[in-house]
Amino acid sequence: MPNRMQNKFEQRGFSVPEREERELRELYAQMIQVAYKRVNNKSDVHDAVQDAWVNILSKWGTLRERGKLAAWAKAITANVACNINRRSRRGVIATEQCAEAEASRHSDVKAQLMLEISELLGALDPTSRTLLLYKFYYGFKDQEIADAMNVPIGTIKARIHRTREKLKGRMVSSEADWPM
Repeated sequence: MPNRMQNKFEQRGFSVPEREERELRELYAQMIQVAYKRVNNKSDVHDAVQDAWVNILSKWGTLRERGKLAAWAKAITANVACNINRRSRRGVIATEQCAEAEASRHSDVKAQLMLEISELLGALDPTSRTLLLYKFYYGFKDQEIADAMNVPIGTIKARIHRTREKLKGRMVSSEADWPM
């Protein structure tokens, strides 16, 4: 039973003899093997073979001896596979450079933020600073802080709330001093 592609070719007046079709399929399988051996990322194998076929068909007029088609096709496939490897390496290098730059920028921002937080915490009284550190840095629950300080939980919640509001006010006023 003929396949769809064969029907489309026959409708357009193309006809490929069975022997030549078999040879092309064998050539295709050989090109897949060459690409599989050459390409680093195995998901690029079919892309390499497809690009090789495009090159073969666009340069068909430069083939001098038809008997050397298989060798020529394999050479083109190998070159295309190498080009794909080169392109993917460039992409990896560019991605790594972007990631390094982003990490550097992130660490600079993080360091500046940590400095500002330290200054804000340093301006607080020791009890308020301790409450915030227990709650947000060490991750203690309000009840654990209340038990450790021998104070009712409602007092701890109120102190944490007032201290946060105080910090927000200082942050807003310090942002107004920043040059734009």
